[in-house]
Amino acid sequence: MEFYQRSSPKPRSLAVLAGSFNPPTVAHVELAQAATLHAEEILCVVPSALPHKGYFGATLAERLEMLASVDIQVQYSIAATEGGLFLDIARECREHYGADTRLFFACGRDAAERILTWDYGRPGVVEEMLRDFELLVARRGGAFSPPPSFRRRIHELATSGEHDAVSSSEVRQRIARGQPWEHLVPATIARRVREIYS
Repeated sequence: MEFYQRSSPKPRSLAVLAGSFNPPTVAHVELAQAATLHAEEILCVVPSALPHKGYFGATLAERLEMLASVDIQVQYSIAATEGGLFLDIARECREHYGADTRLFFACGRDAAERILTWDYGRPGVVEEMLRDFELLVARRGGAFSPPPSFRRRIHELATSGEHDAVSSSEVRQRIARGQPWEHLVPATIARRVREIYS
């Protein structure tokens, strides 16, 4: 894990917001802000290789630059990682933050479902992950109902629901079609988004 921006060396609790951020959106900001109800610091992580989609659009450096320009209004760090799965990212977080930091991963319902059903190549990986970290899950097109055995380690992330349908894909599609898109990204990066994706 390579830090682009680091707020504190060892917070008591850390919420990881991992994503492609291609580009960062108002939904990402809302997730980060909501996660501060559970953790004292947010870590935005951009994998250099993505496990379920290709790498295209903005470069890694451009994504990190845009994240640094977003006004999240909470204490947050930014890092790039070689691992793409939460399991890999959690391992790297432990190397940098230690075993005592309470670790959360913030995500939407769609990502949580993917995490719990992903083929990790061996049994018991989900149980192993949820012993090491907890999930903060925001409604995204519906509520998430975790399996009973995981309920103590999976928490609902309180968001307004206003940005449930907002995605980086929608921003790129709207730019390509010449439709309004500026309201979907933080105002501080709108000009940079236009330069990169237009």
